[in-house]
Amino acid sequence: MTTVNEAFEFKQCVSLLKATGRKAGDLRELREILSSVSDESLFHHTYQYFLKGHILEYTNDFAQWAGENLEERALSEELSNIDPYDYSEMTALRERLISVIEAYIGRFPEPRAVMEGAEFYFTETVTLVFPAGIRAKNLAELLMGVKYVDSSAIYYHFYEARRRLGPRRDDFSHWIEVALGKEALAEAIRGIDPFMHTLAGIRNRITEAMEEELRKDMEEVLP
Repeated sequence: MTTVNEAFEFKQCVSLLKATGRKAGDLRELREILSSVSDESLFHHTYQYFLKGHILEYTNDFAQWAGENLEERALSEELSNIDPYDYSEMTALRERLISVIEAYIGRFPEPRAVMEGAEFYFTETVTLVFPAGIRAKNLAELLMGVKYVDSSAIYYHFYEARRRLGPRRDDFSHWIEVALGKEALAEAIRGIDPFMHTLAGIRNRITEAMEEELRKDMEEVLP
């Protein structure tokens, strides 16, 4: 089994929620607040959607609110088609969200309002990233780390990494390819659809791919 000098260091994160005091009761108010809300709030409602117990049908809080509270299914689908990790700048993501909502209002100029208590409440977060105290120098150690590390570490290394490394790039596949030279396994992990699984599902599929690779390694060394 290949052991490398540069270990994979697991990191996890904690997000501290803070209320902004702003809420939207219909699409016009949502669009208006989106134009001026902080980057931290926008980040929380889009990129960090996957850190929460999200509904698989949606990819951000705005899409979920439109679908579940406003019952605007067509708009919800359009908003869910926006991949936040396609945008390296918050300004571009903000503009895209606003443009989709504006176009929808243009087609349906009398958007419905939600009942009291079902408004969209804008929040923002301060995210702290710190070492999880787990390091791996080979694939078996990486597998054990992925199996038992806190779920926030799976989010950080699989989802948040896309902001640092680019679309379809994550810390696990990057290290596996660069440090271990296992390009096929790296590509298998990159092929996991980030929008089709919960964090638990992502963890399971990564471990399955690693376990299969380890089985192949064992078959090669056994007589």
